[in-house]
Amino acid sequence: MRNQPSPGDVELHYVFDTESQNETMAQNVEVAVTLPTFRRPEHLLKTLKSIENQVTTRNFVCVVMENDPETGNGAKVAADFFKQSKIRGIVINANRRGNCSAYNAGWFTALEKFNNLRWIMVIDDDEVAEPQWIEKMTRAAETLGVDMVGGPQHPLFEGQADPKWSKHPVFQPAHQTSGKVPIIYSTGNVLISAEVLRYMGYPYLEEKFNFLGGGDSDFYARCKREGYTFGWENDAPVIETIPERRTEMSWLNARGLRNGAISTLIEKRAANGLADKFKIIIKSLGLLIASPFRSFALFVKTGSPIIGIYHMNVAVGRLLMEFGFANEQYREPEKN
Repeated sequence: MRNQPSPGDVELHYVFDTESQNETMAQNVEVAVTLPTFRRPEHLLKTLKSIENQVTTRNFVCVVMENDPETGNGAKVAADFFKQSKIRGIVINANRRGNCSAYNAGWFTALEKFNNLRWIMVIDDDEVAEPQWIEKMTRAAETLGVDMVGGPQHPLFEGQADPKWSKHPVFQPAHQTSGKVPIIYSTGNVLISAEVLRYMGYPYLEEKFNFLGGGDSDFYARCKREGYTFGWENDAPVIETIPERRTEMSWLNARGLRNGAISTLIEKRAANGLADKFKIIIKSLGLLIASPFRSFALFVKTGSPIIGIYHMNVAVGRLLMEFGFANEQYREPEKN
């Protein structure tokens, strides 16, 4: 086990806790569903209801991490929900802003409170889980014998957004079929062995990625280097609500640039010496040269030049980050 801080070292405080009076029940918890929230109280309620409707044999608890302590609206919604719900829940304020800080606070809380915890799962506050989600993800981990399992995030576009956007790479799942996979990338729908987190140590996600994004991809890359294994359960999707603004060309282009920048940053963090760094530069240049052809192929496939340009944006983002452009220009917009 690596770094495990004392509770006082983690900036959080409890808002609500149905587990505090029942140590026996806490010892029986197998799964902690962790749910970060930031300024989406209405959708948070939808997410919580989908967790309440789970059909599973697993003994689970839900941990909600409020990441907007200024208003605390999400914490209030979650606490009121758990007071009336059949499921057990914990609500904390993760006082350090940023998605990585919220995940770290929730995962630390789950590991600290539930000694026999086997898995930590993650769903975001703009997602809804299908009723067999917990059961299918945990069963996949056992059947495949892997340490982490990812699942698809199917987009549900708000407003008048054209369904064609579902073909855009940023809305496509990392894998298409169930089974063992080389790696996964997102925390939007994932199961992680508690033992992995205990070994990797706190902070589990590097908080330098708080507003850039990519902390989850960096975490999985580090886990892979430690020998941990990955699986994919294609039949355990979550439905992610996509605001109309995320189908605008400006947002999609910025997301492509950011994805490219993140990939370069993660590779550079793993580089060991000048030879590795040189290989990364060569890879970035190669992707830049190939990107017009890849983008044209994507345009032909989807019929959309806005979707097609994605590969060029990624290649440019990689190269700009490679040559020292500041991380801050790729800061992910606040969710609201």
